[in-house]
Amino acid sequence: MSGLIPVGEALDRILASVARPTEDETVPIAQAAGRTLAADLAALRTQPPFPASAMDGYAVRSADIAATPARLRLVGTSAAGRGFSGSVATGEAVRILTGAPVPEGADTILIQENAERDGDAVIAKEAVAAGRHIRASGLDFREGETLLRAGETLDPRRLALAAAGGHAAVSLRRRPRVAILATGDELVAPGEPAAWDQIVASNGLALAALAREAGGAPIDLGIAGDSLEALGAATERAREAGADLLVTLGGASVGDHDLVQSALNGRGLELGFWRVALRPGKPLMHGRLGDMLVIGLPGNPVSAIVCGLLFVVPAIRALLGDPGAGQTRGEPAILGRGLPANDGREDYMRARIETSADGLPVAHPEVRQDSSMLSVLGQAEALLVRAPHAPPARAGDRCRIIRLDRRIL
Repeated sequence: MSGLIPVGEALDRILASVARPTEDETVPIAQAAGRTLAADLAALRTQPPFPASAMDGYAVRSADIAATPARLRLVGTSAAGRGFSGSVATGEAVRILTGAPVPEGADTILIQENAERDGDAVIAKEAVAAGRHIRASGLDFREGETLLRAGETLDPRRLALAAAGGHAAVSLRRRPRVAILATGDELVAPGEPAAWDQIVASNGLALAALAREAGGAPIDLGIAGDSLEALGAATERAREAGADLLVTLGGASVGDHDLVQSALNGRGLELGFWRVALRPGKPLMHGRLGDMLVIGLPGNPVSAIVCGLLFVVPAIRALLGDPGAGQTRGEPAILGRGLPANDGREDYMRARIETSADGLPVAHPEVRQDSSMLSVLGQAEALLVRAPHAPPARAGDRCRIIRLDRRIL
């Protein structure tokens, strides 16, 4: 379509405009959950640091129980944090618990189900091969081995790995400061009385939540009325706050009251683009104000949230140094009903999801796709993605979806 750039090109331009990731900072690991690594993380220790038992039972010599039943003398106990300091000699056994160090001399674990206690003796009822039920030293990782890569987010599983690797503090990217500005005389803040011709500003809350989940630190600039003065003052507040990214909501088109571009141009905006072959969200603006990245989102709430997922979240991840910032989160699905041919814009239709007999998700696009309808988006579970100029599709055809009911990272 004339004057509109493809969605993929728009995303590429936004990511290319991120000059560099935010600076790094050292943070105690107890405060690092959800943060992004600034550098590769190597193990400071070996895990496990010793051969460890994988089962409760007895540490023995495999040669001593090659013929069963075999009677062994119990000489001690090895427990986690209280290992047996001696060694296991011929004809001896050590009581051992899961995770405890395997004593010197022992080369296998006789599990307790295959043994009987008889006072200070243990009777082995089954032979066990050497090495059975023993976790070798370094089975998990070794000192110096890279555990995590720069750009990865410390979710619960990665946070546990970093801690197990011996790190009390980690080098992280500073959270990008994301200034969010709602625009329009028609807007009032949630909870404030609204006149008959006004609506509640909801987009800012949604974009702040998206920014926070992506790893950013949202800054609420409030609501600016439809005047160059108000918009200019809000832009200066974003600069004073040191924002890495300014997200505007509404006013990015070219109507009489769409003044955002004019206000930003007056302060030196380097405009990248402002129209994308996308539904919903055609009037999307991108540029830079000095060191501050600017993304202007449409005012319609569904358009703002969809564009936030497609463009704002990847921009924040790029600011955090995530090498996968531009990767798609789409997955295959089955179309639940027929659809007509698409026009020249990439379409992101709100859809409900069911599960087919073979386990694939079945996407049922909602009949009402108006970009003002938050009720439809709120009940949707996915965005059904249709390529530009896609031919008519029938129920049962393969399609692609982006889940809305999962975390964005």
